Amino acid sequence: MNSTIIKNSFRFIALVLAQILIFKGIDLDTNGFTYFNIFIYPVFILLLPIRTPTVLVVLLGFLIGITIDMPYNSPGVHAGASVFSAFIRSAILNILEPRGGYEVNASPTKSNYGINFFFKYAASFMFFHILVYFSLEIFTPVYFNEIFIRTVFSFILSMLFIIVYQYLFNPKE
Repeated sequence: MNSTIIKNSFRFIALVLAQILIFKGIDLDTNGFTYFNIFIYPVFILLLPIRTPTVLVVLLGFLIGITIDMPYNSPGVHAGASVFSAFIRSAILNILEPRGGYEVNASPTKSNYGINFFFKYAASFMFFHILVYFSLEIFTPVYFNEIFIRTVFSFILSMLFIIVYQYLFNPKE
């Protein structure tokens, strides 16, 4: 079995467990509304090797999303956001592609491309993921302010954890 498959399988399991066992239990409730949600599971899609075919990325996005949906009791919300994020991943990578291009089997990590690249990539990916998540969860444009506020607060908190994740598990640099 390929080491990339083993590494990504372990990452899938670890991120699902972390999301369900740790981050699901963090409830930062303000006046009856939860404005802060921490999403760490999209890191699985974020760190797949760059040359992974988009169809496979979308299928894996659906798999991790539906896996998260089960314990969250949110039928299809995480899956929908993950599929959307997986689909736009290649567009984000194309926009941010370095002049020399990407290495063939590299993952888009800070150790491979630097913290500036990783932050731009992760920030754009996570912003769209969280925006779609809350849009699907609330599912009406009437609550645009709430969608925007929840997106911004959850984005900031999630990005902090993703940057810490990168420094803990990809410390080269």
